[in-house]
This record gives sequence, structure tokens and C-alpha cells, in this order.
Amino acid sequence: MREKISIIGAGSWGTALAIHLADKFSRVSLWVYEQELCDTLTRTRENKWFLPGHRLPANIQPTSSLQAATLEQSLILLVVPTHVIRQTLSKIKPFLEKNYLLICASKGIESDTLFTTHQIIRDVLNTDNSISTISGPTFAKEVAAKVPSALVASAETLTAAKQVQEIFATDKMKVFTSTDLVGVEIGGALKNIIAIATGISDGLGLGFNTRAALITRGLVEISRLGTKLGARLETFYGLTGLGDLVLTCTSDLSRNRQLGIQLGQGKSLKEITKNTMTVAEGVLTAKAAYSLIKKFNIEAAIIEETYRILHENKSPCQALDDLMKMEISTEFAGIKNLQ
Repeated sequence: MREKISIIGAGSWGTALAIHLADKFSRVSLWVYEQELCDTLTRTRENKWFLPGHRLPANIQPTSSLQAATLEQSLILLVVPTHVIRQTLSKIKPFLEKNYLLICASKGIESDTLFTTHQIIRDVLNTDNSISTISGPTFAKEVAAKVPSALVASAETLTAAKQVQEIFATDKMKVFTSTDLVGVEIGGALKNIIAIATGISDGLGLGFNTRAALITRGLVEISRLGTKLGARLETFYGLTGLGDLVLTCTSDLSRNRQLGIQLGQGKSLKEITKNTMTVAEGVLTAKAAYSLIKKFNIEAAIIEETYRILHENKSPCQALDDLMKMEISTEFAGIKNLQ
């Protein structure tokens, strides 16, 4: 077993990864933002807020101190919502070792800068140290239950990606490597918007035809934007593109799809989120994605209409009508690597 790893963030995904990695590390430090939750985890050995029903192994050590979680740690896994990555990193920066490996498991795009996660990390830490991302079609509940799953470990070099692959691979977790950091991060972020769109469709009571069309055309839009940002097209037809998209758009475990269903049923975003503890990343990501498609003049009607439903109070029925009335071109128009 490896000696230790620090996990920053004890939501459902951070907790699931802590349980997963407890089989590979003698000590797993788990930073918990909420003091009350930290006390509960320490006392009951269960994250009843975000991942109930899964006991924490004895070698997971919850803490509410960022200093305690990161001091003298050379291996750090970041699992906080994208919109708080910048402020979280600013707080842990003074405690970081000179040589460390930072792996990000968050999915999203920063609204103000339009940075993907590894770009936020580079901007805050101003470091030449290796930064990696893990992503793929994985629900926290199933990873914690050790359901056979697959991830992609992405880094700027294949050597670094293989290092992350070795950290996460088990007999229940297949881990592939990639050097397309931007593609892996864009696929993981934008699929949440399409999941909201398919949820809206399901909430309206539309059929499987509509869902399939939204998933397929959503993948085209993700590919258009991703290749414009420098990603490789093939990345979007792998685990972090098509795989994650299908999972999130079709499963009842998807927070983004569930939010979309409620929107389709007539609830407002404010009604849906007022009593919700977990974050549906697609809501904020839609703002950043809308800014990107306008900045680069990219045709991405599903993303645009979803943004307007979420942030401009457009009715789902009107958005559907507008989508169906759009003039269309060839099926793969605007995807850079196919031109």
C-alpha cells in the first residue's frame, strides 16, 4: 500500500473516492468543509449528508482543517465544486510541499475566466508541478459500492497520466490514460448541461426519440466547442465524452437530469434548489458554456436553450419549439477535426 493521500472535499464524490482509495493507502486524510459533518463522520463513520449507507474504513481520517489535511502531503486529490476551486486552492497554497502531485476530480468551467479545472489550478498555484484530472462515467454511490467502473486519467504527459492510472486502478476500477486534458475536462463539464436538457425533455413527458436526439446532438455540440478549444475529437467518443454523457442523461442517479425533470414539470430553478444540499454542476456550467459559444460564435442550440431556461426563465415548451424551428446544416458541421 502507498503511505498517504489527502482528499479535499467530502461531498458524495469525494467520500466515494476516499472509500475507493482506502484500499490502496494506509492513511486517507479527508477534508470536510462543514464542521458539523466532520464531527458526524468522525463519530458515526458515515457521510449521512451526501453518501448515506456507506461506512468509512478505519484508515480514513476526517478533518475540518485545511492545514492538517495538506501539510506534508505530496499527493492531493481535489474534489470540491468548480466554483470554489480557486478560493480553496488559495487557502491551501501556503501548506503545499515543494514537490507534489495534484489530481482534480471536479467537473465544470469557471464562470468568470472560462477556465477548465486544470487551468484554474495553474493560475492559482503558478506551478510547474504535475496536474492531472480524473473523469468518466461514474456515480459516487456505485463507486463506493465497488461496482465495476471505468475512469480516464489525464495529464499533460503520458508518464504523469500513467502515475495517476496506477493510483486509482483496482480490480473493480479500470483506468485508461489520456494526454488530452482540455478534452477530458470539457467532456466532463458540458455533459451536465445536456443531462439537464434531457431531464427537461423527460419532465415534459416526451419520448425516447427526443432523448436520443438530444444526447446525440448534444455530443456534437460538445465536440464543436471542445475542438475549438484545442481538444482532440476522439476524446469525446470515449469514456469522458460519450460514456459520461449517456450515463448522466439516462440515469435517475444523475442530479443534473433530476433537476431537468423538475424544470420540465413546471418548477422554477429557485424552487428546486432552495432545499438542496448537493450541487448540480450543470447550472453554473451553463453560464460559462453560453459565454464560450458566444465568444467563439459556435452553433450550440441545445446548450443555448438550456442556458435560457436556467438563467433567463424561458419556458421549456418555448425552448423546444425554437429548437425544432431552427434551420439545420450537415450533421457534423462545425466540428474542427472533421473539416
